[in-house]
Amino acid sequence: MCAQHSAGSATGDQPIRVVLGPQQEYFTDAAIVALLDAEFRISPSADRMGMRLDGPLLELRRGWDIVSDAIITGTIQVPGAGQPIVLLADHQTTGGYPKIATVISADLPVVGRRRPGDTLRFIAIGVEGAEELCRAEERRLADLVNALESVTRRPRIDLGSLYDGNLISGVVSGLD
Repeated sequence: MCAQHSAGSATGDQPIRVVLGPQQEYFTDAAIVALLDAEFRISPSADRMGMRLDGPLLELRRGWDIVSDAIITGTIQVPGAGQPIVLLADHQTTGGYPKIATVISADLPVVGRRRPGDTLRFIAIGVEGAEELCRAEERRLADLVNALESVTRRPRIDLGSLYDGNLISGVVSGLD
């Protein structure tokens, strides 16, 4: 898990950062430019497995059918039709379509909050930048965890009173 642009303040028009590859060489230069310059709309065919994107077709230089290899969350794969799919939490473990880029882990929560009809724009960053954003988010999350108040400092719940007073939807006893 890693950072958003400014944690907690992601906007709908925030560009989504990606690292190009791993099969970037399968795509034409025009496809790379289109991915990074165009606006894509999340199609109604979006779920926890992936978001199919409507926008310019991403043209392949080579065939679209590759040997299946590992997929990670955030992978942007492009089937033969040329419309990219951002793979999300319930994605398959392997895939046989070329992968043009991968959404950095820092921006996955931003993508996950988008809905069908929303737009996405992408911007490329390097692996080193993505790793630094990941480390920054890990530090931010650790700070949040450290700021949590211990539950043991709060007054204890009187379970006896809870069980005696109201078990289910107002039922207090079977003797009445």
